[in-house]
Amino acid sequence: MGYQAIDVPLLGQYDASLPEKAAASMAKNRGDDHADGTASFVRTCINGLNALSGVGLLSAPYALSEGGWLSLALLAAVAVACWYTGILLCRCMDADDAIRTYPDIGERAFGHAGRILVSTSMYVELYLVATGFLILDGDNLDKLFPGVSVSLGPVALAGKQLFVILVALVIVPTTWLRSLGVLAYVSVTGVFASAIIVLSVLWAAVIDGVGFSGRGTTTPLRITGLPTALGLYTFCYGGHGVFPTLYTSMKQKSQFPKMLAICFLLCTLNYGAMAVLGYLMYGDGVLSQVTLNLIAARLSSKVAIYTTLLNPLSKYALVVTPIAAAIEERIRGAVGVSVAVRTLLVLSTVAVALAVPFFAYLMALVGSLLIVGVSMLLPCACYIRIFGAPSMSRAEIAAIGGILAMGPLVAVTGTYHSLMKIIHELM
Repeated sequence: MGYQAIDVPLLGQYDASLPEKAAASMAKNRGDDHADGTASFVRTCINGLNALSGVGLLSAPYALSEGGWLSLALLAAVAVACWYTGILLCRCMDADDAIRTYPDIGERAFGHAGRILVSTSMYVELYLVATGFLILDGDNLDKLFPGVSVSLGPVALAGKQLFVILVALVIVPTTWLRSLGVLAYVSVTGVFASAIIVLSVLWAAVIDGVGFSGRGTTTPLRITGLPTALGLYTFCYGGHGVFPTLYTSMKQKSQFPKMLAICFLLCTLNYGAMAVLGYLMYGDGVLSQVTLNLIAARLSSKVAIYTTLLNPLSKYALVVTPIAAAIEERIRGAVGVSVAVRTLLVLSTVAVALAVPFFAYLMALVGSLLIVGVSMLLPCACYIRIFGAPSMSRAEIAAIGGILAMGPLVAVTGTYHSLMKIIHELM
C-alpha cells in the first residue's frame, strides 16, 4: 500500500497547499475547472507510483505463502480491476466540471449521503493505515535493537511497545505542519524506497548467502489462506483517493489512462518480484514483513530495514492530515486546537497499535473491509449511477459486473478471516 490518499498532487504545481474547497474556488474564478493542470506526464507517473508504492510490498511474500503460487494470478486480477476502476473515476470527473475529489464523485452520484460514505470510508482506511505504520516501525526497530527496555517508575516498556511509542514521539511534530506541499516532497522518497528494499532483499539472497532454498508448500493454491492473501493483495492498490487529484493536476488529461496503466504495471511487477523473491528465500517460514526474516547484522539487511523505517516516517503525516483537517473544520479552533487535535490523533493510533500489534492481519483487514469498497465497489457504483446502465457498452457491463461480483466475495471472506485471526492472537 501502497497508500497515499490525500487530496493534493504530490509533485504537481496545482494549488498543492490549499484545502480542496479553496482550490476549487480559485479554479472557478479562473473559469477553467479542468484546464488548470500543469503536471507533466512523467511527473504524474511519479505521483501515481508514489500513491501505489508502500508498505504492502513487505507483506507480499507472506501473502504468497498464504495463498500459494497460483494466488499470483489473483494479484494480477486485483491490479487490473483497480486500474479499471481508476479509469471509471476519471470518467465520472468528466461528467461534471465541479468534481475535483473522490468525495465530490460520491456526492455527484448519491448526493450528500454519497459524500459521507466515501469520506468516512477513506478516513477510516487512512486511520488504520497510519496505525499500521506504527506497528511496522515498531517491529523493525525491535529487530534491529532486540532486548531494549525503559523503566519509568512502576511502568516498564520494552521491545515493540517501546519502539511504537518512540516512533510516535518522532512523528508528532511532522503532523503539526500545515503545508501539505512540504510534506509531499518528502513523501516522494517512497517511490525509490520500494525499489531499494527489493534490491536489498535480492542482495541478501545472492551476495549474503541466504539463497533460494526456502521450503514452501507444493500446493499450488491454498484455499484456507486465500482470503488473507487477497486482502493483502488488495491493500497494495489502495491509491484511489488520490487519483481524482492526479487527474485534475495533469496537463494532458487524455493520457491519464496510459499513465495509470504504467503505474499499475510497474507496481505489480515490483510487488510480484518481492513476493516470489521473499517466498523462494524463506518458504513457509516467511514472516508478516519479509524484513523481519533478514539477518540484522548484514549490511543489506540494515539498508532494507532502515529504508523500511523511513517510508512510514515520511508518509504518516500525509495520511492523517485529511482526518485532522476534517475534525478541525468541524471545530474551527485556533492553531493551538489544531496541534491538540493532531497530537491526540497520533496518540489514538498508538493505542490501537499497542492493542492490535499484528501488521499482516490488520493490513489484510484494511484491504478486505475498506480498500475493496473504496477501490472496487464505490467507483463502479458511482459510474453506474452517474451514467446509467443503458449508456454502457457490453464490455463495460461485463467488466463492472465482474468487479461487483468479486468485490463482495473478497470483502466478506477476507474481513471474516482477518478478524478471526486477530481475535485468535488476542486470546
